[in-house]
Amino acid sequence: MSLIQSNSIVLTIGDPIPHFSLPAVDGMTVESSLIHDAVLVVIFTCNHCPYALAYEDRLIALANHFDEEGVQFVLINSNDPTDHPDDSFENMKLRAEEKSYPFPYCFDETQEVAQSFGALCTPHCFVFDSARTLQYKGRVDDNWKEPKKVEERNLYDSIAALLAGRLPAVQEANAIGCSIKWKRGNEPEGVI
Repeated sequence: MSLIQSNSIVLTIGDPIPHFSLPAVDGMTVESSLIHDAVLVVIFTCNHCPYALAYEDRLIALANHFDEEGVQFVLINSNDPTDHPDDSFENMKLRAEEKSYPFPYCFDETQEVAQSFGALCTPHCFVFDSARTLQYKGRVDDNWKEPKKVEERNLYDSIAALLAGRLPAVQEANAIGCSIKWKRGNEPEGVI
């Protein structure tokens, strides 16, 4: 497990969302251009990373909290399941069913979507406004281990600000998690 505590240098605040079209575990295809909610939250995650697992229930709670307010969450697994079979598409289906995911869980088999976002780790969050420009990128909050000790709810605050017609007070906070498990040759520059 490689710990990453950094942020995307591919997308900067104000950039348009990279288009994606990915298969989801429910048999549907999720296309970024067909999502018309006021806020779109894209989170790169997976089944096996302890950071991703620690945040899983918080993400489900956030999606349920904002469900009626025009916020669409899309979770994307870009890990290569070759060395991490827990991250296979079949196991993604099982995980989504087991946890009753209230959002699409998509598989980025080619890893092109992760590359286009500059996603580095799981989880890595990207929040887009109604014009589909990036308004927040980074972590979920400031305490992955102990939810009761969270002091900075970066993801929640960015969504709430956009819904209120404001820019998030904090638009970047380094994501923290396990590195995305890249296929040989797909690693971003500087990643081994």
